[in-house]
Amino acid sequence: MNPRKQKISTQKKSLFVRNTKIRLPYLKLFMKLILLAVLICGVTISPKAQNQEKLIRTYLLGYEKKDWNMVASQFADGFTFTSPAHDDHITLWAYKAKCWGTSQFVKKVDFSKIIIQGDCAFAIYNITTTDKKVVRNTEYYTFSNGKIKSIECFFGTGPGYPGNTKEQ
Repeated sequence: MNPRKQKISTQKKSLFVRNTKIRLPYLKLFMKLILLAVLICGVTISPKAQNQEKLIRTYLLGYEKKDWNMVASQFADGFTFTSPAHDDHITLWAYKAKCWGTSQFVKKVDFSKIIIQGDCAFAIYNITTTDKKVVRNTEYYTFSNGKIKSIECFFGTGPGYPGNTKEQ
């Protein structure tokens, strides 16, 4: 074998080995940066979900405290409400006229589950009424600009529902 070819072959091999040794710290740094980016994304998403959960809890706390301003301050401009009681995307003022009166029956709200994904959430909760009946609701929320944009409420007129005249 020609000594010159052998020397070139050795140089290429040593360059490759040397580059691998140089690339390894960069690869480790790159992996650390990816991990850091994932952690930062997780940290920034978490406060948004916490804020949305707080909006839901504060909205229903307003019913417990009989405080309309607490309830209304959680809603975005253009808020709508939908329920099985012939409420199809009614406005804030129609919601107040039709639904706020039930606050007189609300003693306590206990959440079973709040699930948040992006700008949407589901909440399942039990309302203990002033006459110690329990009503279970599920609500679907959408959010806009840090406020509740819409609520779709799902309930049945079970024995604990306010205004139900049927005995248990």
